[in-house]
Order: sequence, then C-alpha cells, then structure tokens
Amino acid sequence: MTTLHVENTVRDYDEWKSVFDKFDRFRADNQVRSYRVSRFADDPSKVHVDLEFDSRPDAEAFALKLQQIWTTPQSHAQLVAHNEPVLLETLEQRSF
Repeated sequence: MTTLHVENTVRDYDEWKSVFDKFDRFRADNQVRSYRVSRFADDPSKVHVDLEFDSRPDAEAFALKLQQIWTTPQSHAQLVAHNEPVLLETLEQRSF
C-alpha cells in the first residue's frame, strides 16, 4: 500500500473541507482507496491529508492530477500554501 501525504495551510477549515468533499467522486475514480484528514491541535489551519492507494503507480498518477486540482479557483480561494505531495510506503500497521 502507498500513501500520498499532503500538507496544506488553509484559510478556513470548514470551507476548505466543503471544497475537499466535492472531489470525492474524483478520488474514487482515480484509485484512492481511503483517506485520512488530520490537523494540528494548536493550529487548525494546518491540515494533513493521507490518501491510500493499492500501488505506487496509482499514487504517482494521482499526484500529477492533484496539481490540476490546485489550479482551480476553488482551491486558490481555500489554500494559503501546500507542500509538494510525498509518497510513503506502508511497511507495518497495527491496531490495539
């Protein structure tokens, strides 16, 4: 499993999340299996998104498409900044 990790700084979390949710079908159509959204407890404008894929090629392809999303007027209105996506490889996961 491969994770595409993205760090964003947003103007307003609730407004950003509303825009993020509009891309659910896009994520599903582009092999995103699941995602996790987290934010800093002390700074709710710092948001991390982890998108899970079955394969690295799927994650790499989505990273390129993510660049297109960031050029939309909706994204420009919500994002203050974002880091380039980082690919992570899941080696072990355990729940207790």
